[in-house]
Amino acid sequence: MIDKKEIKKSYKLTMTPMGVYQIKNLVNRKIFVGSSKNISGRINRHKFQLQFGGEEIKELMDDYRKFGAENFSFETLDQLKPKDEPGYDYSEDLEVLRELWMEKLQPFGERGYNKKD
Repeated sequence: MIDKKEIKKSYKLTMTPMGVYQIKNLVNRKIFVGSSKNISGRINRHKFQLQFGGEEIKELMDDYRKFGAENFSFETLDQLKPKDEPGYDYSEDLEVLRELWMEKLQPFGERGYNKKD
């Protein structure tokens, strides 16, 4: 017999942390705010792209080259809790959460690397 409670518990435990993260320039205090269904994977991708010159956000890439890796921090701002529904699409939830953080932190212009939508 299939134990649905055990399947849900297993599903929740195997999900990667998802939510909102930021990259902060520790010299000029500019930030980039992003969201992902796999925060650690997305942060690792940013780190790799910055290290090897492939970051898509030109201003962030330029500042990384100028100030060096030691002057940037990467952190999780907020996480979504997994739902009891296997197959649930978290895309809309992530977008709402990201928009809330964007409104709060205003990472635009002199304050950040994000572009206004």
